[in-house]
Amino acid sequence: MVEFETIMARDVRFGNNDTNFIEVAKKKAITEEGENVFFSLARGFITPEGEKRYKKNFSIPADGKTLDAIVVALKEVSEGSSGEAPAEPAAESADIEDEE
Repeated sequence: MVEFETIMARDVRFGNNDTNFIEVAKKKAITEEGENVFFSLARGFITPEGEKRYKKNFSIPADGKTLDAIVVALKEVSEGSSGEAPAEPAAESADIEDEE
């Protein structure tokens, strides 16, 4: 059995009347074999009664290299958000080394 523990979480509210949110969290999965820390991004909405409802979720490994690469990619995509095609294909990354 897996038990989840939320270490820290922050909500980013958006949409009409801020009724939608993205929860950014650091969580820990605890099993008999050990523990695994990861980042979780979850999208949801607030009901008229004020309760959180989650719609989608995905996790990111909690190693610094992966998180840093995602932050850089988000900034690059954001800077190119004018609707124009990017100068280089998105699949290319400075972190990917050519193997010969």
